[in-house]
Amino acid sequence: MSVPVASVEPTTVRPPVSEGLGEGESAGEALRPHAEHAFAAELAALAAQDDRPRPARWRLSPWAVATYLLGGTLPDGTVITPKYVGPRRIVEVAVTTLATDRALLLLGVPGTAKTWVSEHLAAAVSGDSTLLVQGTAGTPEEAIRYGWNYAQLLAHGPSRDALVPSPVMRAMAEGMTARVEELTRIPADVQDTLITILSEKVLPIPELGQEVQAVRGFNLIATANDRDRGVNELSSALRRRFNTVVLPLPESADAEVDIVSRRVDQIGRSLDLPAAPEGMDEIRRVVTVFRELRNGVTADGRTKLKSPSGTLSTAEAISVVTGGLALAAHFGDGVLRASDVAAGILGAVVRDPAADRVIWQEYLEAVVRERDGWKDFYRACREVGA
Repeated sequence: MSVPVASVEPTTVRPPVSEGLGEGESAGEALRPHAEHAFAAELAALAAQDDRPRPARWRLSPWAVATYLLGGTLPDGTVITPKYVGPRRIVEVAVTTLATDRALLLLGVPGTAKTWVSEHLAAAVSGDSTLLVQGTAGTPEEAIRYGWNYAQLLAHGPSRDALVPSPVMRAMAEGMTARVEELTRIPADVQDTLITILSEKVLPIPELGQEVQAVRGFNLIATANDRDRGVNELSSALRRRFNTVVLPLPESADAEVDIVSRRVDQIGRSLDLPAAPEGMDEIRRVVTVFRELRNGVTADGRTKLKSPSGTLSTAEAISVVTGGLALAAHFGDGVLRASDVAAGILGAVVRDPAADRVIWQEYLEAVVRERDGWKDFYRACREVGA
């Protein structure tokens, strides 16, 4: 029997982005506010000046969603900060996909901002990025479909009151955007739970003889990478139901430095760390080291290098610089120096104590030692690696 979605899970009115926090909690107090809270002012400014057509239940038009992610200046002078630094066409394709009935799969190596882009897309489209399923090897089918309140189930048997909807079911009922992180880490049989949801736009509830039908506005964003060991490949049937967008690594060192500096500044402000305007040299050094070891060749193309086992992603560079900034703030003079980032770089590069340490030492002696202006960096790295 097919029943209207509202009879299974009543549509609720979600609070605006400035609300929805716990009692006594504000976005400024949260260690890591959700995107819709952290950038509420920008989203509100875009909504106020967005006069373009909006798909059903979207908070913004596709053009405004892309502007939110890529940044820009609105007619009234409001500056929208970039959330993603990369090819514009990638963002446009991702947004356009969500405007159709086809799900979006963000694919890329670790550290290419898949989760970051996913969260901001959901925040801009639906005003809520929290309808999230975190994929792990232990993710059960109930996390995607629905579970049961076992006290209600034992007392009264299967009923609507005993049913516990998953984030995906809630998104279907309310016309929202659901997110599934690390899809390839979910067991294959659980992954395939999405096939009927994405193809037929329904979620059967056989215990009740009912089904939840997705309302207009519903869509799903999944993220995945194929570099981690032990992942579960998507079945061809499931992969066909996604439009895949590959997020690349930053094309140039300047672009990666820009990304790292922006994110470090945002994270630093949330942790009450002092700004590091004099730390750009160290940020550029960290990015240069990561890019050269990741690509297996120096920036000038003259020296081939062995690559370590780690991914050396942009996200790891952000972590190294943030850790260095904290060291400089709490145990130094507040100025980011080579000695503050050396230990973080060593930890990121040397994942395999045997093979990676040899690669790192060869890089230090053959490249860093001979590079003009890098003597302090060489000494700092030698000291932490001794």
